[in-house]
Amino acid sequence: MPEAPPTTAPATTYAALHADATTLLAGWTPTSPAAAVARDRTLALLTAGPVAMSREHRPGHVTASVLVLDATGTQVLLCLHGKLHRWVQLGGHCEPGDRTLAGAALREATEESGIAGLRIDPVPIDVDIHPVGCQGGSLHHDVRFAVVAPAGAVERVSDESAALGWFPPDRLPEPLADGTVQLVAPARAALRRSPLRPAP
Repeated sequence: MPEAPPTTAPATTYAALHADATTLLAGWTPTSPAAAVARDRTLALLTAGPVAMSREHRPGHVTASVLVLDATGTQVLLCLHGKLHRWVQLGGHCEPGDRTLAGAALREATEESGIAGLRIDPVPIDVDIHPVGCQGGSLHHDVRFAVVAPAGAVERVSDESAALGWFPPDRLPEPLADGTVQLVAPARAALRRSPLRPAP
């Protein structure tokens, strides 16, 4: 009897994250009709297994991003993306050490903002699917969260950003990435609904 092929790296390194993403999205109440469609498409993607969490999965992979609010909820933090040359929310690819999507989102937010003590609502505020250049052309199935910064937080530009800035939600900068403005209302609602907390 032939031996089974060796387990691939994504199957072992992303197993916990894949399980978390599947459970989280299956139980999530979408915040818009578009988010409902994106959620269903992302759940279909996740049937490919843990590899769907890895950037190596060319048909598409799950990413995590956040809209960072200041402590008062009256300003949002955006970054001028170094490659896209557009203002976007913080976030990016999941990594092998990530155990939950909320944890991946919080890690990305902390790395890209340089702000310690960020708090996150582990309930997503949006899911969005968009084409990207990964692996010569792929799709990001981006699961988005709300994060609040501590009072007096000072941001620090990372290697991935050309700039960081705080903006009133009704006066966001241009050029703005598609899909960023739709995060403002559900993020502010999350802040009103419950105190945001550290990710699991």
